[in-house]
Amino acid sequence: MSAIKNVTLVGGAGRLGTFVLDKLIASNKFNVQVVKRAGSSSTYAAGIKVVEADFGNLESLKAAFQGQDAVASIVGDAGVIGQKLMVDAAVAAGVKRFLPSNFGSNMANPNSRKLPVFAQKVIVEDYLIEKSKTTELTYTFVYVGGFIDFALQKKVIMDFSKYTPAIFNGGDSQFSTTSMPTVGDAVVGVLTHPTETQNRPVYVSEIIISQSQLLSVAKQIAPSKPWAPVPVDLEVLVVSAKERLAHGQHDLPTVIPILLKSIVDPEFGVKFVENDNELLGIKLKTEEYLVELITPLIN
Repeated sequence: MSAIKNVTLVGGAGRLGTFVLDKLIASNKFNVQVVKRAGSSSTYAAGIKVVEADFGNLESLKAAFQGQDAVASIVGDAGVIGQKLMVDAAVAAGVKRFLPSNFGSNMANPNSRKLPVFAQKVIVEDYLIEKSKTTELTYTFVYVGGFIDFALQKKVIMDFSKYTPAIFNGGDSQFSTTSMPTVGDAVVGVLTHPTETQNRPVYVSEIIISQSQLLSVAKQIAPSKPWAPVPVDLEVLVVSAKERLAHGQHDLPTVIPILLKSIVDPEFGVKFVENDNELLGIKLKTEEYLVELITPLIN
């Protein structure tokens, strides 16, 4: 496959998108443009090419993607299913590669694909796979595990603030995680190696950890604190969350237990023993990084 030079980022102002945009620009390997929704109030730094498009109009998206080699979508959950139209526009515009907004859990795992929170992502992945069979558009799915920096700062994986962190199912299950800036490095790596990453998932695993290891680090940082971890059956939380989801409740307290299961439960392929770190130029994090993340989270 020929080299990728012109890259469009959709969703470049979001929590993850800002990191991906920064890494694309810093790499100095691509001509980068951002496509934002028509009427959006999102702003970007001076010098960044920004194009507006109607995300519900094929011709508008096609015009925005014209002349582009790759489209990386970092849209939020509300915009996931809209990526099908982006795929159609990419095909019509002659785009070579599409990266959908599936960064996170191992979506190649059959158990993950059955989770209701991923239903629309599965639809988009399957749509891309079918399009790749009949058009020139190719795809790459980027699986990075949990966002370790976000998950700790937002108290998703563990909450150290009151010294009573919830420990799910014993806490010894190891799972792959990646920081949000490194997701940007992974995107750069994929687009720099288009042939090697064509029409397949790539796996990024910056640091493999367990809740027990995280708690151990916290105790090393603050050994005098009254640590009293609380054992929790994650499956009980998930069953309750699925019931609320089935009744139309889609708030974070409902979604997070299900996402947690896809991140820490070994039945969901959460430990990426084989990964694409070397190909993509991803360096491993050490325990020192965990100390940096956890220290400010302990009161």
